[in-house]
Amino acid sequence: MNKFIITIFLLVTTLSFGQRNQDWEKINTLKVAFITEKLSLNTKEAQEFWPVYNEYQEKRNALRKKGHQEIKSKIKDADALTEKEAQKLLALHMQIEEEEEALDNSFLKNVSTVISAKKTLLLLRSEEEFKRQLMKQYRQNKGGK
Repeated sequence: MNKFIITIFLLVTTLSFGQRNQDWEKINTLKVAFITEKLSLNTKEAQEFWPVYNEYQEKRNALRKKGHQEIKSKIKDADALTEKEAQKLLALHMQIEEEEEALDNSFLKNVSTVISAKKTLLLLRSEEEFKRQLMKQYRQNKGGK
C-alpha cells in the first residue's frame, strides 16, 4: 500500500497541463494496480472483472462528458436562460442523473456475479480510498508550491 501512496504522490507532483491524457493514463494504471491489490483478484477473477469494470467506466465517463457538455457549460450562464430553457436543462440534468444511477445499479449487479458480493463492497471502498489518497497528495503538493 505504501508504494502506491508514494507513486501517487510522485505522479501528482509531476502533473502538467500539457500531458493531461498521459497523466490520466498513469492515474488509471495506478488505480488498476490499487484495486487489484485491494480485492486480491486471482487470475480468473481479474480476467472476468476488468472487462466488466472497464465497460462500466467508459459508459460512466460518457455520461459525465454528456452532462458537462450539455448542462454544466450552460449552467454558468444560468442568469441568461429563459424559464423554459432552464426547465429543459433541469429535466436533462435529472435524466442524466437517473441514467447514472441505473448504470451504477446495473454494474453492481453484473460485477457481483463476476466477483463475490464482499469483493464488490471492497471495490466500492477501494475506489473511495484511491480517490482520497489522490486528492490528499494533490492538496499536499499544491500547498507546498
